[in-house]
Amino acid sequence: MKRSAKILTLAVALFAGFGASAAHAEGFKTGVDLVSSYVWRGTELGDSPAIQPTLTYTFENGVAIGGWGSYAIKDTAGARYKEVDLSLTVPAGPFSISVIDYYIPTGARTKAFTYSKTNGADTVEADLAYTAGDLSLLAAYNFAGFDPNDSHAVYGEASYKFYAGKDGFSAKAVAGVGSKYFYGGVGGTEKKLALVNTGISVSKDRYTASYIYNPISEQASLVFMASF
Repeated sequence: MKRSAKILTLAVALFAGFGASAAHAEGFKTGVDLVSSYVWRGTELGDSPAIQPTLTYTFENGVAIGGWGSYAIKDTAGARYKEVDLSLTVPAGPFSISVIDYYIPTGARTKAFTYSKTNGADTVEADLAYTAGDLSLLAAYNFAGFDPNDSHAVYGEASYKFYAGKDGFSAKAVAGVGSKYFYGGVGGTEKKLALVNTGISVSKDRYTASYIYNPISEQASLVFMASF
């Protein structure tokens, strides 16, 4: 993880100054989402409703350290999906840079903070996000940790809020392109990019309903989420 630590340190050093230009509400924030199923970037992870808690601490300069988890309520094929992510996010004007550690224990790979390409339980990703008005863009790259094919998956996403009515509802459209083998559910080592995530989300208050379709796996999901 020496390489990961160097990248993380460089990100903080370069962009912490930008985050300091605007004041943010400093302190802890907690929350929890209840979802009918966990669908991530076009792929359903565990055929079960899930509980997804969040814990974040934000500094005055906007730098945030957070933890997020997903815990399936029921077993799928004899196993219950679990995920625990740690993140560091540094703002830079309309941009933000994040480093995320995805811990997903599976089979014999159960030890946290293990970054072997062949039998580790953690994968590390670098994200660059941009927001301007109703438009949001995301670019993500897996650069360390579990990656048995040494393929370093990439993902890019655009979302646009096209409706914000007086009735309290808002709606956005999402389209994501990613490494076909990783996000398309096809396996193998193919690094080719493909459209893997499309959908529309409609929200009101703490409730969101999302229709999601993955053109590569040809799977569709309708997900309901309640946030508290």
